[in-house]
Amino acid sequence: MKIDLNKAQNSSVQLSKYLQGQFSEHLGRGIYGGLWVGKDSNIPNVNGLRSDVIEALKKIHVPVLRWPGGCFADEYHWRDGIGDPAGRRKIVNNNWGGTTEDNSFGTHEFFELCRQLNTEAYINVNVGSGSVREMADWIEYMTGSGDSTMANLRATNGHPEPWEVKFLGIGNETWGGGGNMRPEYYADVYRQFQTFVRQYGKHPLYKIACGPNVDDYNWTDVLMERAAPYMDGLSLHHYALTDVWENKGDAVNFSEDEWNSLLYSAKRMDWLINEHTKRMDRYDPQHRVDLIVDEWGSWLSEQAGTNPAFLYQQNTIRDAMVAATTLNIFNKHAERIHMANIAQMVNVLQAMILTKGSQMVLTPTYFVFQMYQFHQDAKRLSAFCSQGADLNYTISEKDGEYILSFCNTSLTTDESVEVTMPETIGAVTYSQILHSDKANAHNTFDEPDQVKMQEFNQVHAERKTIRLRLPKMSVITLKYKK
Repeated sequence: MKIDLNKAQNSSVQLSKYLQGQFSEHLGRGIYGGLWVGKDSNIPNVNGLRSDVIEALKKIHVPVLRWPGGCFADEYHWRDGIGDPAGRRKIVNNNWGGTTEDNSFGTHEFFELCRQLNTEAYINVNVGSGSVREMADWIEYMTGSGDSTMANLRATNGHPEPWEVKFLGIGNETWGGGGNMRPEYYADVYRQFQTFVRQYGKHPLYKIACGPNVDDYNWTDVLMERAAPYMDGLSLHHYALTDVWENKGDAVNFSEDEWNSLLYSAKRMDWLINEHTKRMDRYDPQHRVDLIVDEWGSWLSEQAGTNPAFLYQQNTIRDAMVAATTLNIFNKHAERIHMANIAQMVNVLQAMILTKGSQMVLTPTYFVFQMYQFHQDAKRLSAFCSQGADLNYTISEKDGEYILSFCNTSLTTDESVEVTMPETIGAVTYSQILHSDKANAHNTFDEPDQVKMQEFNQVHAERKTIRLRLPKMSVITLKYKK
């Protein structure tokens, strides 16, 4: 493949850092045991948050974190998760396995997590089983100041100063578990709820309406026609599957056909974005409303021997291909996509990190995010992904450096690439590859370093030209001084 940046067709757009957002739900061991162990745990922690996981996540510069769901959000009543943990209400998490939720991780603990990660908050409020007043009180509790009942209650519970909330999702999957609503009905509900999203801080909250399930284009049409003036973003959910929901395929023991079908499903994100934004454009030609892909990733069969409702799956080099390919798609469409949140951060679906007791292991997907963090808020020079192509990429510039990331999804074939840069480049400052010759290579608690980044040397740069050879099943990031 030859890439001439002097002829790039999709340049001069900022790649929002929020495209590399994360998502953590009260689901399985995503929070309890994964992030939260409690202040009395033998596992090293700071204010109940396990230190090894926090330190690992800090290295990928998580820009935004979505919480508390997901499906759990529409059964979450925020008052259950404040005050003395010993007195908090216990509930049954009917969405995810019927386990007991003791609400020891609530609003204060979430914002402590954001503080330790230095990340921004994306709160998803309860529309399905909640009320306008419950939402309004929570917003005031989190962001209000002055002499008000909610602000005083927050202070009584140990946090006098208000928190900063950047993003607010109004409902989750209201077409399904969030209420089984019709788009016409939800459009009216959304308009009602958003009316009472009051501004207490310096900046108005960025309001996100629940968007379509995968390819439900009618939902997008109806929501945009009836509620576009009242929203800042419209969400989209799409998971990569090897087949169908009833036969999601094994996360480790898969065939060549299943490799290809999962990547085909992931690359379908490009088509979905095109089709939904076409419909958004009909009602919003100024592109004021952003598309927000706040759930994406591989959804495969749960690991044998684990609770099937916990959605715990292993993570191979194939998942790294999905992650890099999807990030390249988001970068390609950065004009319309402002934020994306992979599902999920720890121990659930396509996770960054897996834990077992005091042990922790980094997944191949974690390393993709570590390599791609350099594109956060960079100026895009070119980004490419096509349904039929094995190679996809993003090239950007930031802070006096060029950043080039490539993904070769082929199971069998190496790829040669020649890039013509806009000007003579300087010294290389970063050159890393994530690669394995085994399609199902993954890290385990016994062998945590089977897949990791390594120095990449199969590249030659001279004046304005960069030539490299990408091994099959690999992700590469290079940085050069301008």
